[in-house]
Amino acid sequence: MEFKTDIFRLFDREWALLTAGTREKYNTMTISWGGAGTLWGKPVVTVYVKPVRYTHGFMETSDFFTVSFYPEACRQALMLLGSTSGRDGDKVAKAGLTPKFLENAVTFAEARATLLCRKLYRQDLDINAIPSEAMGNYKTEAPHTMYIGEVVDIIR
Repeated sequence: MEFKTDIFRLFDREWALLTAGTREKYNTMTISWGGAGTLWGKPVVTVYVKPVRYTHGFMETSDFFTVSFYPEACRQALMLLGSTSGRDGDKVAKAGLTPKFLENAVTFAEARATLLCRKLYRQDLDINAIPSEAMGNYKTEAPHTMYIGEVVDIIR
């Protein structure tokens, strides 16, 4: 289950796709906020989703989710998936990605690596505890929900 890379660059500069749901109905979104580490003796990934995002509902009802990383050739697809809502149509088809159905989750064939995560914890960020310099991320909408998932598999 080894995964060697600069995790900070992966999230911040290269982005990732967060995907939740089932084979029948799922959604994906581009993320640049996230992290990896160890919590409660388990390898974990932490991701953040605003409640207004379509993916938020899928994260709320799913026990598993994936975080997948892509080669630079997929940059345009990630841009489209981050700027288009799945509520408005099949954005995955528009992006040209190929869904890959796992037993408990969904990823895409074009991914360099996919972290399959079992949701362990979720918590809404407290607007009163957010540093003042980060408040520009929140205009009128509620702050992000944080999800922590145990990395149960790395798929290449």
